[in-house]
Amino acid sequence: KHLDGGKSESNGNILEDGDNVHVIKDLKVKGMSTTLKRGVLIKKNRLTNSPDEVECRVGKSQIVLKGCFLKKA
Repeated sequence: KHLDGGKSESNGNILEDGDNVHVIKDLKVKGMSTTLKRGVLIKKNRLTNSPDEVECRVGKSQIVLKGCFLKKA
């Protein structure tokens, strides 16, 4: 966690709107039949009001992921 209130990813880098990120481990997503595989690139993420969550678009679905499962591309 950063003292300045910025959202961080697994390596401690600050995430901003529009950053591209990689998934660092396989994730089962609630409500989806598929899993997000390790290494998948997610483009143009958006920040949420929660300090540890990021909104992403995967296919045609909008999902919210925790920053601890992402790393900056």
